[in-house]
Amino acid sequence: MVTFPNCKINLGLNIVKKRDDGFHDIETVFFPLPFYDVLEIITNDNKTIFTNTGISGGEIKNNLCFKAYQLLKKDFSDLPEIKMHLHKSIPVGAGLGGGSADGAFTLSLLNKKYNLDISLQKLLVYASQLGSDCPFFLINKPSLAFGRGEILEEIKCSLSEYKILIINPGIHINTTELFQQIIPSFPLNKIREIIQQPIESWKDDLINDFENTVFQQRPEIKKIKEELYQHNAIYASMTGSGSTVFGIFNKNDEIKIPIKKEYLYKWIEKLP
Repeated sequence: MVTFPNCKINLGLNIVKKRDDGFHDIETVFFPLPFYDVLEIITNDNKTIFTNTGISGGEIKNNLCFKAYQLLKKDFSDLPEIKMHLHKSIPVGAGLGGGSADGAFTLSLLNKKYNLDISLQKLLVYASQLGSDCPFFLINKPSLAFGRGEILEEIKCSLSEYKILIINPGIHINTTELFQQIIPSFPLNKIREIIQQPIESWKDDLINDFENTVFQQRPEIKKIKEELYQHNAIYASMTGSGSTVFGIFNKNDEIKIPIKKEYLYKWIEKLP
């Protein structure tokens, strides 16, 4: 059985406060994009095997697909041994949530393939054990996210009249270290309210709190955002903790941005 985990972008990202458990409370909008990995699971008689092609997913023990299988195996001892193959197209550690999507889609696929009859609410609990933004990919609709990112509220937010260019410069950002450098604060304007304004107003109001710190350390990422605006992006931002930057453009505009061969460029035109 095959499934296609997709990525997401963050529309705005406020780091609101540091929690007693060491995590941070955030406020953001998760917005799904049709840019996919490919995940296949088949039953195996002998032992569980995980393989990976495309972009390297790192060590198996740290892969969220493998962790998702182990998580369910603890509660469902009859879950058989499997062969699991992941073809990875979404950049790793890029602020696109690709690894989280892979983990969440693994939970859903195992539930469906082996008739585990796990409710959505229970799947959300499992997903939150894998990562803060994993639960979103079980809902996979534009959502306000609070808490660590696991508290979700679906919202009306359509970008169907636009197209998006995502640019990933292949720079790894250490999210844990980045959080340590951020001074949390409550924003003057709630993302809930900003996101309902005309998209033309987002440039001034919809902020990613990670940008200033990342841009100081890696000015080439800041340059990507500036270049998107120079080529008539209506809105441009770094997503998550980076290093991917995206620009939103009018669907009918012809955009010619100089290509750097070491960067990943992806146009996405069929938006929810």
